[in-house]
Amino acid sequence: MQIDLKRMNFGAPAAERDIALGLTDYFVESDAFKRLADRSRTIVLGNRGTGKSAIFKILADRARKSGAHVLELNPDHYSYEMLSSVLRAESEGSWAKHGAFTSSWKYLILILVMQELTRSGPRLKTGSAAKVYSFLRDHVEGEQENPIAVLISYLKRIEGFKIGPAEASLKTSELAKLYRLQELEPLIPCIKELLDKRSLVVLVDELDKGWDNSEDAKAFVSGLFQAAIWLNELSTRLTVYISLRQELYDSIPALYDDTQKYRDLIETIRWDEPSLLAVAGMRIKHSFPELKASGNDEAWGSIFAETLRYRKAKSFNYLVDRTLYRPRELIQFCSDAVADARSQNLVPIDYGVVSRVELDYSAARQKDISSEYRFQYPGLESIFEVFRGKVYLFERSDLEMLCLQICTGELRTDKFATWVLEQDPDFLIDVLWQVGFLRARAIGGLKALRRSGSSYVGPHQVSTLNLRTVSHFQVHPMFRAALGMREPKRDASQSHDDDGNDDESDA
Repeated sequence: MQIDLKRMNFGAPAAERDIALGLTDYFVESDAFKRLADRSRTIVLGNRGTGKSAIFKILADRARKSGAHVLELNPDHYSYEMLSSVLRAESEGSWAKHGAFTSSWKYLILILVMQELTRSGPRLKTGSAAKVYSFLRDHVEGEQENPIAVLISYLKRIEGFKIGPAEASLKTSELAKLYRLQELEPLIPCIKELLDKRSLVVLVDELDKGWDNSEDAKAFVSGLFQAAIWLNELSTRLTVYISLRQELYDSIPALYDDTQKYRDLIETIRWDEPSLLAVAGMRIKHSFPELKASGNDEAWGSIFAETLRYRKAKSFNYLVDRTLYRPRELIQFCSDAVADARSQNLVPIDYGVVSRVELDYSAARQKDISSEYRFQYPGLESIFEVFRGKVYLFERSDLEMLCLQICTGELRTDKFATWVLEQDPDFLIDVLWQVGFLRARAIGGLKALRRSGSSYVGPHQVSTLNLRTVSHFQVHPMFRAALGMREPKRDASQSHDDDGNDDESDA
């Protein structure tokens, strides 16, 4: 069939825009999504670009179609900057912010649930609806459209009880009532009765927007986690879903320390090559309905050359090897290639097009990864820059020496990268592995992860690895173009890697 690239649209990288372009049609329903849809899991973790927001958009769409109420909370409804500006530091008073945020989140979400449950139906309220409506009218009127105001108002009430020696017992009693949500206790049976008539789904997404790594931000998120777990036990007809980026989750002690308590509720989003091929294939078939009956391999082959000339690598392998197995990365790389080839309708897209767009793609990904880890590892991009122009393959001793020069300050990095100074080289190697910058040569049982000809794996392929036993590393292909890295000189003992680069995997 004749392919016109003007018809090809891989969709938008952001789910909130992609939902209008066809996400409901080309959404890949993974096992992770199914566990969330059936309420087996309610907490979603994943790196940026792994599709957390897309999952939430589809959950919301299907819940509405089933007749359920849906509440979607996003960055417009909360502000870390506002929290820090109106709340006192925990050190200024004896009040535990984690517990205060937990109670305040419970209060806020219950208020929103009551508002939603009484918004529809007859104007004349009776029974449970009347009791709920009366409470909202008397206690929350004027704040209905400003969720953060309800949350902060309740937090300020708790904050007001700074327990001191004077009247300690009275203050403690009043504070306990706030933590217990005593004023809402009589309404819980009413809420359950209303939920029996129509279920309700609450989705809290994009908690990383505006994140400032402050005491209040951490308490805000950890309190939400605890509140969501409590609310989900309240009724099977009420489901609160929350999503958070993996690196932020790992940086909040109150969450990380309690992982064992709710591990069974957490769904971590991970992808592999077949599922990423499905992401691309489904979008191609959406743009070209005549390919609907085709397999994902065939759909891909209608747009991209099966084997890239010059590199002699399979095109899908080449592109996916330049991702950290995140759908957004593959979508962006494919979209850039189509945009470049569209004017001349260069189909199938071959290496000439891919190589032209790779530099900008690589540079953008380098900046994005640095930004993603800016709170844990500020100045990370300056450490990446130390590798500029070097051969991308490293024996362990050479990599350790380079990292030692960084850690001792012999090689200058950004002034914000003080976290790396005086560290052991193995610490820096581990960091560069965890953020995806390095890949390690597969050994032992890890060889099962090898694709034909490739012997290096990254953290997106294997989540844990004893790096101290690894003798060879390489910089991930996603970063190489931006850093102008060089290929090693080949000799007869070296093989050709399936990502189109020389690979000393068999040397």
